[in-house]
Amino acid sequence: MRTSLMAAAAACALLSLAAPAAGQNLPNITTPQQAFGHAIGEDYFLANYTQAEAYLKTLAKESDRTKLVEIGKSGFGRSQYMMIVSSPENIRNLEKYRSIAERLAQAKDLTDDQARALAKEGKAVIWIDGGMHASESIHAQALLQGIYSMVSRTDPEAMRFLDDVIILFGEANPDGQEQIANWYMRNPDPKAREFESLPYLYNRYIGHDNNRDYFRIAQVETTNLTRVFYRQWHPQIIYNHHQPGPPGMVVFIPPFRDPFNYNYDPLIMTALEETGTAIHSRLITEGKPGSAMRSAANYSTWYNGNERTSSYFHNTVGILTEIIGGPTPEELPLIAGAQLPRSDEPMPVPPQLWHMSQSIDYELSMNNAVLDYASRNRDRLLFNIYRMGKNSIERGSRDNWTVSASRIDALRKAGGDDGTITRRGGGHPVLGKELDPSLYKTVLQDPARRDARGYVISADQPDLPSAVEFVNALIRAGVEVQRATAPFTVAGKSYPAGSFVVMTAQAYRPHIVDMFEPQDHPNDFEYPGGPPQQPHDITGYTLAFQNGLRFDRVLDGFSGPFQTLPDEIAPPSGRIDGAGQAGWLISHAPNNAFTLTNRLMKAGAKVSWLKTPVTIDGATLAPGTLWVPATPTSRRVVEAAVKTLGLNAHALDKAPAGEALALKAPRIGLVDLYGGLMPTGWTRFIFDQFEFPYTVVHPQELDAGKLKAKYDVLIFTDGAYRPPQGVVRSSQTERQGFDPQSIPKEYRAWLGSVTEKTAAQVDAFAKAGGSVVTIGSSNYLAAPLKLPVEDGMIDPKTGKSMLRTTFYSPGALLTATVDNRQPLAYGMPTSVSVFYDNSPIFRPAVGAGVSKVAWFQGDKVLKSGWAFGQEHLNGMNAILDVSVGRGHVFLMGPEVTQRAQPAGTYKFLFNAIYYGPAAAGG
Repeated sequence: MRTSLMAAAAACALLSLAAPAAGQNLPNITTPQQAFGHAIGEDYFLANYTQAEAYLKTLAKESDRTKLVEIGKSGFGRSQYMMIVSSPENIRNLEKYRSIAERLAQAKDLTDDQARALAKEGKAVIWIDGGMHASESIHAQALLQGIYSMVSRTDPEAMRFLDDVIILFGEANPDGQEQIANWYMRNPDPKAREFESLPYLYNRYIGHDNNRDYFRIAQVETTNLTRVFYRQWHPQIIYNHHQPGPPGMVVFIPPFRDPFNYNYDPLIMTALEETGTAIHSRLITEGKPGSAMRSAANYSTWYNGNERTSSYFHNTVGILTEIIGGPTPEELPLIAGAQLPRSDEPMPVPPQLWHMSQSIDYELSMNNAVLDYASRNRDRLLFNIYRMGKNSIERGSRDNWTVSASRIDALRKAGGDDGTITRRGGGHPVLGKELDPSLYKTVLQDPARRDARGYVISADQPDLPSAVEFVNALIRAGVEVQRATAPFTVAGKSYPAGSFVVMTAQAYRPHIVDMFEPQDHPNDFEYPGGPPQQPHDITGYTLAFQNGLRFDRVLDGFSGPFQTLPDEIAPPSGRIDGAGQAGWLISHAPNNAFTLTNRLMKAGAKVSWLKTPVTIDGATLAPGTLWVPATPTSRRVVEAAVKTLGLNAHALDKAPAGEALALKAPRIGLVDLYGGLMPTGWTRFIFDQFEFPYTVVHPQELDAGKLKAKYDVLIFTDGAYRPPQGVVRSSQTERQGFDPQSIPKEYRAWLGSVTEKTAAQVDAFAKAGGSVVTIGSSNYLAAPLKLPVEDGMIDPKTGKSMLRTTFYSPGALLTATVDNRQPLAYGMPTSVSVFYDNSPIFRPAVGAGVSKVAWFQGDKVLKSGWAFGQEHLNGMNAILDVSVGRGHVFLMGPEVTQRAQPAGTYKFLFNAIYYGPAAAGG
């Protein structure tokens, strides 16, 4: 009986989507059933992006409630659309309401009374998207149904929504929707359809990591969305749909668990709680059980890089929901612990066969809950985004202190408080003993620990083009950046013209501070003495540190000859010093020096690295300086690079003395697995940006051997090799276990995994003069390669890995000491911030033929994030150069290309690509 009732419920859900009640929908609007020949939510059907695009264009022609806007191109060149839906009157006045939203969000030159008047006049702006994670296939389909619903409904609630709210419906991942839907629908047998065997990542480069790009803003789709969010429309709520729901439940909805980031406004948290509670309440009112919050999942509001979390740093309420379901019906399991009602799951759901139509019905209800909240609280939403922006401007205009976990630790230490939680009468917790009130001023408001009023990025950076890209990332995020039009002095320090200034007295101050200052993540354990709670993503990511940026914090107000940059900029043109005709010396420090090198190699020109320092016009250039002999070809390439890449060159009348390493054009093999590795995708993106030629290599080709005949360098990114004893972190799960014959023939050669058999061929490749680069988890290849190094995560006394209660660093920035006399570290400073995610490390003692390149020195190497037990890293090696026969294996424990963020550590990889083949000769 239960099964038949549940089936009937699912059928009713599908009918409610396919055939709305008479009189409730406009008759002249094309339904999804008419457009696709299938109802949205019908079992075993997915509409692809081509079909979705055609349908959006149809609705735009049929309805005066809509405006279809192309917001940019996708990675593969598809048009990425936003469908604006509101009342016809609002549609006719979109620019007026956009301008009001912008003025309130920027909070400049407004009084509170003026802001209240604008809030009363304006309309709430709400972003709702779908399809970001394309394999979470519900949302792109629900987006279409949601648009149709708001375009066609005529009931009083819908008309109120349309009058009060401007809805921005956005497709977050056009390429992914096309790829997933096409792969799913390719099978003529509906019950055999699946997309788990998709051979590649579901967009051009990065797959699931497309929701980890919201402060670097490297991908075109992210750039398109952030332009809408923070530079054009400034929505008060951003609703980002995801999957899956918690086991035994239907959907996770905010509120989220702690910790939350200390940089943003407290109004964010209260509004987030209100909005999430409104969604739960609507579902329960409609008899839709199974919603959960807080402890039901590990989502928090700490990390800045997601779509919904980046919104908090821009004074916007970001909503994430995670729901079950898919086009193929699935069983909702019975889990005993999920059947007991509690605060975080007030209405449990019974087990049943779950259909896609039910998920879409839930998603429409959740959309309606958000729109209802926005409609009823329109004035307050608009005024509060102004109030948060105004608060940010005020905090950046006076002395301010951000209280973080380490400052509370300092306060406890100063007051002799061990942090023990006691209970008073009634059981109320007391979070420590009562302290001397004067400690508030002396510890929490220490003048030396004031927040910065601004940041100065001097134009004399060793790698100015990378600094420019950092500045551009801020601009893409809606931050105002100024550039000095003349030399100036601040706090007794002089800066050249062209330096950049970022004042914190602006609405998006939380984002600015988060990009320049360390993240101070608290210790977060399940219980005292227990294991750490795993964060949803990472804990430390300060982009300025990852960039290798040299900047100064200015604690007092200042001004100067500064001009606001209206948009992103190109690196300023470099210069050629001297008039010599023999060739040019070029610093190794800028990453763009590798773009130049790649262009010279492609043109057949010669390039060498000097092995010793050289002094030119009183300035000393470090080892690794490029020497480019003059030819007509090299002159053309160098002169163009000086103009467009921001490089400086020294023209000499004769070649410099001393030993040099002659480079050769490397044949690069970049290892990937079937289904696609995100770290490999990010590396492809970086290689394309810096013009490295490469070939993607899969395990079957590696296992076939004779690799040196085709490649000079093999690169194993994080996740390319999984050690036999454990699961690889931070990587796309390798998709295996299906019949190879079910895979189209052109993809079967991609199947397989890197094994000990592969290691034997890699060893032969290195001994023959090849270079092998291992990053992150792929460093566990050191064992089957029998390299003379020891795993630093293994306790030599017990032979077992360190427990998480002893050492735990889930994605943080650590300071590594660097020997920049080593070719692998040419162009780098003597210390650098590396991204470390419980990554492989190596013991201090190394065997013959091993050179230490970077290591952790001291008991306190944490720069940003969380590293419990960091003292265990003292003396451990992070990056090693291991000689193997005529070749090299370069072991890089930290993820030196993590999500294309750490420009400051790219050179470890770039140097390896050129150094290894050059050293091998031949």
